[in-house]
Amino acid sequence: MRLIRATGLGLMISLALAGCVPPSVTRTPAEVSAEESAAAMARDGHFDQAAQAYLALAQSSTGAADHYRLLAAEAYRQEGRLEQAASFLPTIKRQRLTGDEPVRLDLLQAEFALSQNNPQRALQLTTQPGVAVPASLQLRQLELRAKAMDATGDPWGAARSRVEMDDRLSGLDQTQNRKQILSQLGKLGVEPLKQRAGAMQQGDRMLPWINEALSQLGVAVARPQPALEQQVGTMIPGQDANVREGYKMPERVALLLPASGSFAAAGAAIREGFFAAYADAARNKAPRPPVKVYDSGGTPAGAVKAYQQAVADGARLVVGPLTRSEVSALFGQAQLPVQLLALNHPDDKSLPAGGVAEFGLLPETEGAQAADHMVERGLHTAYVVVTGEDYGQRAANAFKAELEARGGKVAAMATLNGSGVNYASLIAGLNAANAGDDAGVFISMRPQQARLLLPQLRLARVSLPVFATSHVYAGVDDAGANHDLEGVEFCDAPWLFDAQPGLPDHGEIAAQLPSARGPAARLFAFGMDAWNLIPYVDWLREHTGSYLPGASGQLTADQFGRVRRVLVWAKFQDGLAHPLSGSLQMDSAPPQTPPAGTEQPPSQG
Repeated sequence: MRLIRATGLGLMISLALAGCVPPSVTRTPAEVSAEESAAAMARDGHFDQAAQAYLALAQSSTGAADHYRLLAAEAYRQEGRLEQAASFLPTIKRQRLTGDEPVRLDLLQAEFALSQNNPQRALQLTTQPGVAVPASLQLRQLELRAKAMDATGDPWGAARSRVEMDDRLSGLDQTQNRKQILSQLGKLGVEPLKQRAGAMQQGDRMLPWINEALSQLGVAVARPQPALEQQVGTMIPGQDANVREGYKMPERVALLLPASGSFAAAGAAIREGFFAAYADAARNKAPRPPVKVYDSGGTPAGAVKAYQQAVADGARLVVGPLTRSEVSALFGQAQLPVQLLALNHPDDKSLPAGGVAEFGLLPETEGAQAADHMVERGLHTAYVVVTGEDYGQRAANAFKAELEARGGKVAAMATLNGSGVNYASLIAGLNAANAGDDAGVFISMRPQQARLLLPQLRLARVSLPVFATSHVYAGVDDAGANHDLEGVEFCDAPWLFDAQPGLPDHGEIAAQLPSARGPAARLFAFGMDAWNLIPYVDWLREHTGSYLPGASGQLTADQFGRVRRVLVWAKFQDGLAHPLSGSLQMDSAPPQTPPAGTEQPPSQG
């Protein structure tokens, strides 16, 4: 009952201090003084003494006895002695109470009913029609109602009540409430949740929660397209030239990345990208607060230690850590006193609470975008060939969920296992040679595998268009090696092709820094975006439709604080990768989905 009691404490003290007695009652100076003394006891945490003082006032008062008994009951509740309060609750006459006192009495009785295993009574008291509940009491009423619904076998109602609470909470209270929402929805099971989701409009506030619950139950879920409508940082009319909408830069920043251990190389690429963007900010005369880098070691204990040290050193925002286990360790802390921009998603799929944002490069994003891209091309049937590695399986699951949500179907799916080079039997199993005009092939694999697969598809007379995740591109132009990938379209970070105006030139940086070349370039772009996101994290979460033109994609945030990417599309032509014309037009941008993934650097899931 932590949340309910904490909510009630401040309210009870403020009401006691206000002296909300019936206006028709005349009080003596001695009575006023006695009530002020009782309120002071409550304010100092001496609830038992305050309750006794209020009961004494109830005995001596001629017109406000019910008012004082209610305050006494609330004081006993705060002391944790609800049964003591219940002993005289029946003596309080509801019709003699004024203002919000009748509702406060109802909530006390509902809480006692729950403690006595009488949820039906608690539900009746918290769902009374025609009773106006003041804003200051709504949160407590919603939680009591949720508990009553759960106890009466109505997990859907309990979840809906807790969703109403979500945006009024913060910190650990919000974290616990969100876990309760997903727990309640999980009780319904996969198929009932799917049926409810299928009957909902896209704007229904419960739909994102159902999707999260299904994801936690192991179901790949299609997500609605992000609305990318207004670029962040637009000039505010009438303001100075440097004042931009949504811009809020913290005074001191900490960057938590592994400088040692197995993820040190990934950490180095991200760090160099971060500081490349930091240096570029000087060109735009943007504020650049001090940034201190901490070695998280790539371990949960190292991440917690680094975060705590950053807080002690005065950081006002922490960027990182990098691995899923590190992020989970920080999310598991009872309190995160400084805002966090995590560079991955936790391995337990828990939702971030207020003050926490998540940003990662995930294969699910690319799989979902590939499905949307195919549908926009008029292709509704797909033959899927992916690697047996984790990133390929995750991309395939997201692709299938998104394609089916948009009316398409996966005709066949095959997995490349081991290190074999002959895919004839696998291709024959696809049976794609005679596919219709509305079909295409989706692949998610490394360049070496794709260079073996594509020629064999052609030999088998499979001439369907091929769409891929970024893994098919090694990040460097090699016309000879990539000749076999001719015509393949793939989604990737726009910075690799200088397809996003306003960012530093990729070629110039790549000529100087090895970490900006090849596959590491995606991590470099990720680091650039980590810096550029800092002043807009809160704005993106709070303003649906806002987006940041980033190096790794167009960046927006969902209601949970997860940063989502819209990637650019490129195509192999004459062995070279070229961005497709119009790929960054916002009115046709495909959606992203950032469910949690495996323990790897975010560039490859």
